[in-house]
Amino acid sequence: MDFHLLSLIALCIMLFLVLFLYAKLRRVRGQIVIIEEALEDIKSGNLNRRMLAQRNDMTRKICYDINDIVINSQMQFIKQKQSEQAYKRLMTSISHDVKTPLASLVGYLDAIECRIIAEEEKDNYVHVAYEKAHYLKHFIESLFEWVKLDSGEQIFHFELLDLNELSRNIVGDWITVLESNHFDYECDIPETEWLIRIDSNAYGRILNNLFQNILIHSKGSKMTLHIFEDDVQVQITITDNGRGIDPEHLPHIFERMYQCDPSRSAKGNGLGLSIVKELVAAHKGTISVDSTPDNGTAFTISFPRTL
Repeated sequence: MDFHLLSLIALCIMLFLVLFLYAKLRRVRGQIVIIEEALEDIKSGNLNRRMLAQRNDMTRKICYDINDIVINSQMQFIKQKQSEQAYKRLMTSISHDVKTPLASLVGYLDAIECRIIAEEEKDNYVHVAYEKAHYLKHFIESLFEWVKLDSGEQIFHFELLDLNELSRNIVGDWITVLESNHFDYECDIPETEWLIRIDSNAYGRILNNLFQNILIHSKGSKMTLHIFEDDVQVQITITDNGRGIDPEHLPHIFERMYQCDPSRSAKGNGLGLSIVKELVAAHKGTISVDSTPDNGTAFTISFPRTL
């Protein structure tokens, strides 16, 4: 082949490559300008900004990585706002649950101190003030317990224990309380030994809170406890024959400070079931609730045999 022809072909190829690279560089330069504009927009607070890129773009990975960062930032921002709103609701609830009984307590004590009540009423006022003080004490203790659980600061002591024997001991402490509140009870606990790694104090708190919840809120007359076990897990079901829970409240009953009574006139502080959920989760377990208005409520706890 003629040398001049080869030179011409080589020159054309080089020219084509130069033009191709020039076009490529221009496109990259244009994409960088778009990226810079997008980053400025994002820096100004627009977390909805996204960058598009074609499959063969050299900046495609950079664009996708920036989009991922922005999406993660947006999710964190949303979580932060939700956390702030939840914190405000928590502070409002705490303010109400502390301020109201505290004001009442101070009022009763002022009446006693200033001698503005008859002598025969004094004992009644002292008794009411005593109950208000113990409510505040119980509320603050429950609040601190929930905060420790929620922050992961609670220390657990897991031991290999017989769950059935532990359950019988806890229920035994409640028999007098149930009978004094005119509650019938029925317990179905296997006689066989069923060993599980568990924190005995935490497990006691779980059952105690659920029993207390039934006594305070169910308006029923009977409680049952049934334990079913197999080689993999144990299921503990606690039921009552009370008024049940409305469907609108059911998804929220394990939320902190949530009370089904919107007037907050019922006893309780809205922390008991939230604490139960955290304690169950610490044992790698789950808790669910099933309820029908006027037809009772059933709580079901599942624990794995091994943590």
